[in-house]
Amino acid sequence: MQRLGTGIGWRPEIADAVEAMPGIDWVEVVAENVCLGHLPDSLRRLRERGVTVVPHGVALGLGGADRPDPGRLSALAERAEALGSPLVTEHIAFVRAGGPLTASPRLEAGHLLPVPRTRDALDVLCENVRIAQDALPVPLAVENIAALFSWPGEEMTEGQFLYELADRTGVRLLIDVANLHTNHVNRGEDPAKALAELPVEAIAYVHVAGGFERDGVWHDSHAHPVPRPVLDILTDLASRVAPAGVLLERDENFPEPAELEGELAAIREALRKGRGQSRAAGAATAETSAPRPAATAATATAGAVPDGVRERLGLAQAALLSALVAGTPAPEGFDRARLRVQTRALAGKRAGVVAKVAPELPELLGDAYRTEFLAYAHRRPMTGGYRRDALDFAEHLLDSDRLQARVRREMRAWWRERSGPAPRSARPAARLARGARRVLLGR
Repeated sequence: MQRLGTGIGWRPEIADAVEAMPGIDWVEVVAENVCLGHLPDSLRRLRERGVTVVPHGVALGLGGADRPDPGRLSALAERAEALGSPLVTEHIAFVRAGGPLTASPRLEAGHLLPVPRTRDALDVLCENVRIAQDALPVPLAVENIAALFSWPGEEMTEGQFLYELADRTGVRLLIDVANLHTNHVNRGEDPAKALAELPVEAIAYVHVAGGFERDGVWHDSHAHPVPRPVLDILTDLASRVAPAGVLLERDENFPEPAELEGELAAIREALRKGRGQSRAAGAATAETSAPRPAATAATATAGAVPDGVRERLGLAQAALLSALVAGTPAPEGFDRARLRVQTRALAGKRAGVVAKVAPELPELLGDAYRTEFLAYAHRRPMTGGYRRDALDFAEHLLDSDRLQARVRREMRAWWRERSGPAPRSARPAARLARGARRVLLGR
């Protein structure tokens, strides 16, 4: 595995700061945000300087019941080749459910949701990972995710689940120590036990990020400073293995460059401390980590997963996602209070991403944007991605009687501009100025 060193998540908002930061060996970009024919100048300059760029996917849904979409895999492969990346990464999660497999409406989560740690889910995940590996030109690494809730009836710990996944597929692991901390707070899982059960020799690199706690629930926000418990988990990991790379993630509420550099310095210090503990112990290495279970004949099988297994998983995931985004009853065995927290978190993220995808909408609606969007989202689950969601939200408002005349005219123009060549005749053509001032909803 190529040594990556210390890196940071490249985001347009901090592009200049990342270019100027000392000691940045590599960056990671959200794969779906990369337009191959129009790379940002900052990213192009970093590549010309020899800085490694790794595409990090968020939309494959490898933990979903369906097989990976060939178009998404092709797009991820193209980005890896265009960026000259040594590997690509994705998540152990599902992001959509329903559809033909379950004869139910297709729903989008707009977020990474945990898969049940069961044999069925593991079998499906392993086959999906193999399909992805075959389609990609470089090695794949998959990331453990943070979760607000647990599935009932789980059969493995996180460490056991990841061990068997790596053992059966040869996939690399992207270990997010912030997510281990999140799952410690939210699900009572011991990060040290998870690290002891992991095949640490399979770790491609490590993520570090911040979050916040509210009412006993930890939210993996990527918008707050890295807390001490996360750095302590990184130290524990570094005492067991020397990771090829470590990366700081920050997605929102970007601080001044000096603060980001301070967080990178704290990460380097946590790694140094872990290496010191490893040398002092003389035995805390990959070869001496806790014993791991041998793969059974059943788990070692690499044949196709029966459709019945995928259907069972698909029905379970569709029922859960419908409860989270469509208001249907929570499936039996789930913590309903935690599902309500997840529902609010999904709606809040959805509002935030739509505001980024279509910034004209919050510009037009001003302070009323979030209230209006959350009311809309409560009744209408996302079915076609964030850009479609933005258009549907605008159409919903245009069908209401709450918009001021000026706002209605400009929103109709915006909708017509982006909704295709043949929108309904009730929406006249005009062009919305991107710099529109904020205009509040009329009541």
